[in-house]
Formats: sequence, structure tokens, C-alpha cells
Amino acid sequence: MNAEDEADFRSFAASRMRDLRRTAYLLCGDWHHADDVTQTVLTKLYTNWNKVQERGRVDSYVRTMLVRATFERRRRFWWRRELGSAQPPETPAEVDNHVEDRLVLLEALGKMPPRQRAVLVLRFWEDLDVAETAATLGCSEGTVKSQTARGLTNLRALLTDSHLMEGRSS
Repeated sequence: MNAEDEADFRSFAASRMRDLRRTAYLLCGDWHHADDVTQTVLTKLYTNWNKVQERGRVDSYVRTMLVRATFERRRRFWWRRELGSAQPPETPAEVDNHVEDRLVLLEALGKMPPRQRAVLVLRFWEDLDVAETAATLGCSEGTVKSQTARGLTNLRALLTDSHLMEGRSS
């Protein structure tokens, strides 16, 4: 890779790192996993930078790699989610409603099947249309539409259950 291409890659990585990490987190629900996936994707992108850049589809290529790397890592038998402690933290954190809402949403996303979660993240967080989402996931547009419908129904049910649970504990 020549110096100009290296500078282009560094610029791309620096400008997109935060967004890629956030998307990876939304796909997997774990910041450490998101960091690992983001680094893996950027490493693979670096080795293929010239080919990808020539085609002019760097963002879609990276997004596809991000989804695939997240699914691949999730399938590995040795990856386990860390279980939370039954003990509360020593000092409670001040939480406003926006943070609580976000935590409830992230918890609901974490309970969804990976494919539905990926479709919802790509469609509504990454703001991809049906065709772009299908290309990223390597499936048909019909699959994206059905997974979106099922995912939204599932998410609504999870959020309703979560809201009902909060009402009972108060």
C-alpha cells in the first residue's frame, strides 16, 4: 500500500470508528465484543483497501463485514455473556428518563434473535433501505421485509412486557 492509500485508509478509519463501534454494539449488545469486531473489520479492510476503494463502496463493504463478523463471533461456542451481579453498585448512579429508555431498548434488543436484531439495527439505526439491508445481510428483500415486520412486533412485545414489569415493581 502506498503512502497516499495508507493516508486515505487512516482518514476513513478515524472518521468512521465511532459509528462502526456503535453499530457493532447495537448488533451484539456488548461493548468489548463491539470493540473486537470493529478492530477485526478494520484490519480486514486494511488488507483489502485498494480493491474496496476502487469499487467506491467502502461503507457498504464495511457494514457487511461488520454484520458477518458479529454473527461469526456470536456463533463461536466459547463466547459467553458476562452475567451481572446480584449486588447493586456501591453508589447508585443518577439516571434520567432518556438513559432508562435507552437501557430498556438495548435490553429488549438483546433478547431478540440475531437476524431480527441485525435487520432492525441496519434499517432504523443505520438508516439503510430494504435493498441495502438485503445486500448487507446477503438475503432477499422479502426476507428483510418479513424480518423487519417480525422484529418490530417482537420488539414491541418486549418493550410492552418491560413497561408492564416496571409498573408492577413500583
